[in-house]
Amino acid sequence: MATAEVRRATVDDAERVAGLLHDFNVEFDTASPGPVVLAERLRGLLAGTQTFALLSGEPAVGIGLVTLRPNVWYPGRVALLDEMYVAPPARGAGIGGAIVERLIADCRRDGVSAIEINVDAGDVDAQRFYERHGFHGSDPQTEERSYYFFQEL
Repeated sequence: MATAEVRRATVDDAERVAGLLHDFNVEFDTASPGPVVLAERLRGLLAGTQTFALLSGEPAVGIGLVTLRPNVWYPGRVALLDEMYVAPPARGAGIGGAIVERLIADCRRDGVSAIEINVDAGDVDAQRFYERHGFHGSDPQTEERSYYFFQEL
């Protein structure tokens, strides 16, 4: 079990959350609107009830960003782990595992019925990581593989 300290981010953490999310995109050559724009968006999101972030480290070096939504198939909301990132120098210290454990605990406490995570097909390390923490990339009953489709508008 991971032992890293994990806490819920507040609106005051918006800049740090934004910085970590921006660093994540930069590391993996993905476009980012930049930390200033992300922080502005996060201040509004973190003040609401549909988005929360989990941070580990002081200053934070790990982030899990989660959105919540209702779903017709479950009595409680469904959580989507939108992003999870641990800064390269802090990897291997149990921070990611601690964030996932806290995510599961908080979701259980808050009556969330399911947690969804999208992982790129080629990111086998992330797939193994989430499987170690009880997530499935296929339906446990049918073993049918899960896929994620999207369209930006």
